[in-house]
Parts: sequence; C-alpha cells; structure tokens
Amino acid sequence: MQNIIKTASLLLFIMVMASCKKWVDYEPKQDYKITDQDYLKSEDDYRTMEVSVYSPLQWLNQAVPIADIASDNSVSGGENASDVLGLQQIDDYTYTADNDYLTEIWRCAYEGVNRANYLHQFKDKNPAGVAVVFPGKDALYGEIYFLRAYYYFTLVKFFGDVPSFVDKRLTLADSRTLKKTARADVYKQIETDLNNAINVLPPTSSQPGRVTKYAAQALLGKVLLYQNKFDAAAAMLENVVNGPFKLVDNFGSIFLQSGENGPESVFEIQYSNLSPYYNWGAATRGQGNYSVQQCGIRGLTGSSPYAPGWSTNLPTQDLAKAYSPGDQRKDVTVLDIEAYKAANPQFNITYQVAPYKNTGLYNQKYLPRKGETSGQPEINYLNNFRTIRFADVLLMAAESNNRASSANDSKARDYLNRVRRRAFGDLLHDINASGDALKQAIWTERRLELAMEGDRFFDLVRTGRAATVIGGFKAGKNELFPIPKQEVELSNLEQNPGY
Repeated sequence: MQNIIKTASLLLFIMVMASCKKWVDYEPKQDYKITDQDYLKSEDDYRTMEVSVYSPLQWLNQAVPIADIASDNSVSGGENASDVLGLQQIDDYTYTADNDYLTEIWRCAYEGVNRANYLHQFKDKNPAGVAVVFPGKDALYGEIYFLRAYYYFTLVKFFGDVPSFVDKRLTLADSRTLKKTARADVYKQIETDLNNAINVLPPTSSQPGRVTKYAAQALLGKVLLYQNKFDAAAAMLENVVNGPFKLVDNFGSIFLQSGENGPESVFEIQYSNLSPYYNWGAATRGQGNYSVQQCGIRGLTGSSPYAPGWSTNLPTQDLAKAYSPGDQRKDVTVLDIEAYKAANPQFNITYQVAPYKNTGLYNQKYLPRKGETSGQPEINYLNNFRTIRFADVLLMAAESNNRASSANDSKARDYLNRVRRRAFGDLLHDINASGDALKQAIWTERRLELAMEGDRFFDLVRTGRAATVIGGFKAGKNELFPIPKQEVELSNLEQNPGY
C-alpha cells in the first residue's frame, strides 16, 4: 500500500475547522469551498477518508525504537548526552511526563482514534443525514475498526488506563471533560472492534498494506495474550497458523526492500519515498520511516550498500551474546561495523565511532541503505515496519498453548521449533522441554526472533520479568509510561503511579 497512505491534510483541516467554536453567526461557505456538510457524499469520499485513518500508523514510528531502548536490547546512542534527549531519558529511566517522544505517541495514537471515530460517526448517514451505500462498505469499516483497535492497543500498552471514546470524534470542549477508562474496559473495546473487523474483512487484499481478516485475528490473538487469556488466544491464533503464511527460507531477506509484504507478512506498516518530502517541522509525520535514519552509522563513507545515519538505537552486546553459534538471525539483527569493515575491504569504509553509548553494533534490520530515500534523504526512507510476522504468530501461539488451562506442549514445541529450524537451518536445535522450561524457551526465542522490532519491553512487562532484566526499572512504576503532562493539565487526568 505504498501509494494509499498519505497524509490527507485537506481532510484534517476540514475536521479541525469543523470542531472550532462559532463565535458569531457565520456561514463557512463564505470562506471555504468545502465543509463537513459537503463531504462523505460518495464512495470515493469514504475511501479517501479511510486512507487518512491509516496515516497515523506511520507517525508512530518512534514506538518501535522506544520498546527496544527501554529494554535490554538497545541503548539510545546519539551524538551526546543531550541529543535525542527523550530517548536518553527512556534509556536511563529518568523520563518524566514532559518527555516529547511519549507525548508524540499519545498524540498520534489519539489522532488515529479521532479519524476512525469520524468515519464511525457517519457510517450509516453522512454529515448531511444521507445514507451512502456502496459495495465493500462493510469491509471498509472492518479496516477502520482494526485501525482504531491498533491505536487503542498502542495507548493501553504504553499508558495503561486511558480515555476511551468511540461514538464520535473528539472536540476541544470534549477533551476538557475526559476521564481515564480502566484498562480492562479499553481492552474490551479493542476486542469488540477486532471481532467486528474479523466478521467483515476479506482474507486477502489486492493492495499491499491493507488490513485483512488474518491481520485482525493475529492482532486479537496478541491482545488476548497480553491479558493472559491464553485459551482464547490459542484458539484465535490457530486461524492464522493454518492460514496462507509461511516462514521464508532466508531470514535476512525479510528486511530487504524486495522482502516487503512477502509470504511471512501478516501486517506491515507501509512507508514510501514516492513523493519527495522536505518538512523537518514534521519529520516523524511524513510518508517515510524516520526511524531508519536514526539507526544508521554516523559519518559512513565508502561503497557499501549502507547509507550514513545518526547512531541511535544501538543494539547491546548483551543482545549479541544471546545468540547461539550458527543462528543466522544474529548477523541480520546486529551489525558489528568493525567486523563488517574487516571482512569487506573492497568497500573502503570509513565512519565515525558512535559518540555516545557506543556498543560497536548497529540495527541491521532497519539500517538505512543507499537509493531507498528521496527528497530530504534523512526523513524519507521507504522501509516498512514488519509489524506482525508469521514467526511472531507462531511464537504467540506456542506461548498460548503452553500456558493454556489445558496445556498443549506438543503443539507449543512444534510452533517454537518451526521458528528455530529456520534460524539454524537444521533439526539439531529443536527444543524438547515441557512446562515452565518450555515457557522460558519460548520467551527467549521471542527476544532472538523479534529483536529491534519493538516487542521486547512489552514482552518483559507483560510476563513480569522487567524488574529483574532491565537496569533502572522500578516495579510498580515503570510498567507504564507517564500520561503526558499537557494532557493531565488539560483534562485533569490522574497521572500514572510514581510520576
């Protein structure tokens, strides 16, 4: 879906203007050609607005590095102690409610909710009170409800209890009356949205990146797993395990441009460089994947396929050491720049050692590559986020079966070992454990398979291991991030414990 996800600035402008308080008798048509009363009159209008609901997915690009930097997988890096300060604070566990990265996660996710709610509000009748009927409308709303569920899942993972509203888009006046909704009730709404999506979505899509029934089932399985609803999660994920997906033979090929939306992809967040983008004022809100530039090697020159970057989100040596000899995932996940330089003298590589928190390692999965950007090169990389891969589904299904009320360790081992056989290319590394030992093996495998993909911190939190694994983590506080200060002040929201 490289072409469909573009920021619908005109539509956003209309929505913002429509929510402003009228101070005098005023006819908007005096100044503007289009108002919300004129919009959503045709199928094309609905489909154009639907694209705008996808856009905030791209803007959430910092959620992925945050979830690894907050864990034992990577460090913030950067130029110095004051560079990417918000990420430094997350890495050091000194962050507060003023953290700009966390504030952006909150704002982008709620922008997605608001856009989904706008379409939900006018599902049956448009703003003028007229019903607009067209083929595929139910499936269109399946995508809308999946996206709303995704945005709320992001919010509840980061912040716990959050304001939940679904009937209409939020106005400025509404925001001052918001109250936090219990996390369990937010999860109920997420489950409702995903079940509604599953009921109407097709199993496949003709356009890469659009939500399918399998994507909704996979996300619902993950949501259930996060709530320790293991029986329900196992049953839901089985639908995807038995679907059309397969593990590709070459693990490294997944993260190449040629590997995007491949046979292992259940859901990917699409990024594009098709239109030149130059707006530094909204660097994280363009069509390209801003986080790719962050991962790059500072000052890199030479004829290697890699482009230079900012030495941020650097994998730890602890992560590198976690891989066993023969595991092909290690070299795909972490790039040892000195070893790479020594092995490839023909590239004539020079680079600047990462100035801050240097580990000697770089995020190979999303390392910037030459020729994959346009416009302002640093902010327009095309690399998709592989948000739900089939390997992730297999490992979630393995954990759910192992932890179910009637555990099925045979099935859990099968799913786990499918992933390990791809990693090692043989049957010699199969896991034969049962019970708790099998559970621990599955958790370990999730780290190795999904490292630098934005799952590690949340896996450690949901399984109760964060305080024993992450330095600086305080139990009873750091399971959640703080509600942004401005939101607390505007809506008088209760801050999360410890902040």
